[in-house]
Amino acid sequence: MSSSAASFTAIRAGESVSNSLKLVAPENEPFVHTEREFEFPASAVFRAHSDPELFRQWIGPQELTTTIDRFDCRPGGSYRFIQEGGDGRQHAFHGVFHSVRANEFVLQTFEYEGYPDVVTLEFATFGDLPDGRSRLTGRSVYPSVEAREKYLSDGMESGIAAGYEQLDELLGGG
Repeated sequence: MSSSAASFTAIRAGESVSNSLKLVAPENEPFVHTEREFEFPASAVFRAHSDPELFRQWIGPQELTTTIDRFDCRPGGSYRFIQEGGDGRQHAFHGVFHSVRANEFVLQTFEYEGYPDVVTLEFATFGDLPDGRSRLTGRSVYPSVEAREKYLSDGMESGIAAGYEQLDELLGGG
């Protein structure tokens, strides 16, 4: 992907446009903005982000198996998880939770161990909408535009979209 602004909207069959992932990567800025609506309250979406057993069930593409090494979602807590594909290749991620406000907000660092020294600062805001729905908005801040572009070119968009589709299924009892 070039340094031009990127916008990605993933829509699966039968899904309304309001529940698609919206991802924007502003040109020449080391940021990514995301937004996704869910048919579930913010408390349920937050719990799926903060409970390690739920988190491992939806994070990333379906073809990957996620193992939680550690996951302590509280200010000062840390996490590390490993994802493995059918080919046996592993991808590990870790970070630190800086701010956690139940059902409202998480501020954390995120680092893919395959890109050492590229630490991302991630903000996630959980908000309730009418009729028991919610909106999750995110902002990721990278150390450089080049670092952001590396994540984008390696499939970050499709990975987030696939994970949120699995989150829909998990919260829906599927």
